[in-house]
Amino acid sequence: MKPTINPLLSFFKKGVIEAGCDEAGRGCLAGPVFAAAVILPKNVNIVGLNDSKKLSEKQRYNLREEIIKTAICYYVSQVDNNEIDKINILWASVSAMQKSLDKLQITPEHIIVDGNKFKPYKNIPYTCIVKGDGKYQSIAAASVLAKTFRDDYMKELHNKFPDYNWLKNKGYPTAEHISALIKYGSTPFHRKTFHLKSEQLSLKF
Repeated sequence: MKPTINPLLSFFKKGVIEAGCDEAGRGCLAGPVFAAAVILPKNVNIVGLNDSKKLSEKQRYNLREEIIKTAICYYVSQVDNNEIDKINILWASVSAMQKSLDKLQITPEHIIVDGNKFKPYKNIPYTCIVKGDGKYQSIAAASVLAKTFRDDYMKELHNKFPDYNWLKNKGYPTAEHISALIKYGSTPFHRKTFHLKSEQLSLKF
């Protein structure tokens, strides 16, 4: 049997130290946005690694252990809901990515970012790649780390605010979460600048 090869690419720019970045939690009503930066070895092959949204919870947590063992270096950062309200979720996501880049033990020579927006970082060249978490292993690894560490955080918050069932919805705008907001109001962890789309519902946090 031939060994399994991950179809995602190892790097975007050949011959440089490249970091992949991605975030988790942009579309949530509550909690921080998390972002990771990951530098993987040359010609890496993490079997099964993919965009975190395409993986089961069990697969994500198994892959997290593999990423942590395999990565040359990585870091996961967060920006809380209060900062999100101040600077908006897009730039909060970029801020979280750059915080993670700040903490890497090795300075990358090129950065690849999931999506189409970023800000210049320490004069290091960067490339934005739409759906990059399904194209490059370092971005996919960052997506898995950001997602699993954020899920862990929201599970802890669930213990303080069980009425919203963040254990299950992780702060995303599910029907159950919205119903709990209507019934109980907001918590200190809800994003005040996020508006629910409904002709019949208008929440003022």
